Amino acid sequence: MPVTRAALAAAALLWSGCSNAPTCGPATETVTDVVDGDTIALSDGEKVRYLMVDTTEITKGHNDCYGQEGADFNRQLVMGKQITLRYDKECKDRYGRLLAYVSVDGVEVNTLEVERGFACVLHISPNGDDRLQEFLDLQATAKAEGRGVWGSCNPVPCAN
Repeated sequence: MPVTRAALAAAALLWSGCSNAPTCGPATETVTDVVDGDTIALSDGEKVRYLMVDTTEITKGHNDCYGQEGADFNRQLVMGKQITLRYDKECKDRYGRLLAYVSVDGVEVNTLEVERGFACVLHISPNGDDRLQEFLDLQATAKAEGRGVWGSCNPVPCAN
């Protein structure tokens, strides 16, 4: 049975993926630096800001409650490891950082940080519109159980 050009074109479209998410940057990359709890640097020089999370700040002269713990948790998860990046509708923030959901060894860091209380939910539409309730539910549980920032900080620096 001969294969037609139309059949080949259709197969190529299916093979290329059905996701509506943009291809903003690498699908996999190695982490070379952990800036803080929600920002990392990659071996290709790009910086990545995690979607849907906001950790407390640790910058020169500014160390919010639980900021160092969030950075340390992030470092333990991703430093020196190969990560998988999944993008949403908008690729970069106003600082030029890639915006992504980051996974390591099949575990998504973004949800884990909220679930464990190292981060609060930060929703900037249109990114995360389809996952907002999932993240809010994780945060509500962390808050109710006093995990991380919710049990250690008063007030919680990243709470909206």
